[in-house]
Amino acid sequence: MGNRKKPRFQLNEKQLGYAMVIPSLILVIVVVLWPVAQSFWNSLFDYRLNDPARSQLMLNSNIDLENYVDNYFYINNQLEDLEGKAEKDEAKSTIASIKEGVNKYHTKLISNEEIKAKVEKVDELLMNFKPVTNPELKYTEVDNDLAADYRKALKSYEEDLTAIAESSSDEEAGQKFQQTADLIGSTSETILESNFIGLANYGKYLKDKRMWNSIWNTTFFTVVSVALELVLGLGIALLINRAFKGRGLVRASVLIPWAIPTAVAAMMWGFLYDGQSGIVGHYLEVLHIIPDASWLLSTSEGGMFSIILADVWKTTPYMALLLLAGLQTIPNSLYEASDVDGANKMQQFWSITLPLLKSSILVALLFRTLDAFRVFDLIYVLTGGGPANATESISIYAYKTLFAQQNFGEGSVLSVIVFLCVAIISFVYVKLIGSELFAGRTK
Repeated sequence: MGNRKKPRFQLNEKQLGYAMVIPSLILVIVVVLWPVAQSFWNSLFDYRLNDPARSQLMLNSNIDLENYVDNYFYINNQLEDLEGKAEKDEAKSTIASIKEGVNKYHTKLISNEEIKAKVEKVDELLMNFKPVTNPELKYTEVDNDLAADYRKALKSYEEDLTAIAESSSDEEAGQKFQQTADLIGSTSETILESNFIGLANYGKYLKDKRMWNSIWNTTFFTVVSVALELVLGLGIALLINRAFKGRGLVRASVLIPWAIPTAVAAMMWGFLYDGQSGIVGHYLEVLHIIPDASWLLSTSEGGMFSIILADVWKTTPYMALLLLAGLQTIPNSLYEASDVDGANKMQQFWSITLPLLKSSILVALLFRTLDAFRVFDLIYVLTGGGPANATESISIYAYKTLFAQQNFGEGSVLSVIVFLCVAIISFVYVKLIGSELFAGRTK
């Protein structure tokens, strides 16, 4: 038999491992890191959809040619008309100066051949009563210094015409002066200066008491709810891990709260907490646990208590399910051996169950802590972050800023802050889980 040829290129075990990881890394970059990078980019701008001057990401100054060209046509006509209506020579001189200034800056603007061609095209469309639908034609970049000077000059012209309008003895002439002043003022708004502000938004929110308060609310909610869920979930897991008649039915029943959608559960608890007809509020008042039934949703302490109670009821079954999976991996032979040695149930729990369940507990805590820190729908439906932002989480604050105020720049800052907090939590837990697994292997 002839000698077989060895393959020219063969991956070793280490290279093969990296090759297997590459698809996962690509998926993480596309699904996780790219949206975060996009949010970080947006956070570097004063980006607001409710403000036409800041509704786009602009590294350089831009001009809205559709509105500018339309206004420029009427400005010239109105200024010529006002020259004949001016009562004083000073006013005529001011109008002539304004007209000269507007034409001078317009000439500078169209000295750029590309802008001049766009202005002519836009003017043609407007003359034919057609809208400018092409964004590249509607908006064009202009020199930052020219944009700043032109905008400042137009604002000054607006003030001069307003002063003339207020001092005019002829009411009709005064109205025309004011109309022209308003037209020039609106023209200044068509010149959009760069809204790139770098890290200024981050500096603002590092000093924002509301942001720090929302992080504290989120942290307090997360720590208390997850701690209670761990204790209750572990107790339930130990109970349903035992063999007894009807265990399958009990396991299925325990999972019902977790199976209910969070928004539905929040609405349900809202009715139960109602100060007038809520059963929970009524009985907690009867048992003297709370001062009165309305305390639950009308006070800061009551609001926090309410959302924690609702969350514990909703997600304790999930914690129990994760811990039950860990309990199933513990060999019964260890308990049998301890029985022979005379260990009681409490000794078995501390010496066998808890040590061998440690990794499962860390995994369960990781999942629940991340989920609790990102809490949104439960609080949004139940309290809306109130009363007086007492239950407002960082996710609720980010949502209100992003969508209610349509401030995408500052809202993106809060989104990045949420990501950083979640990343830190994940890093700490992964380090703990990794060290625990590593220690378990070396023993």
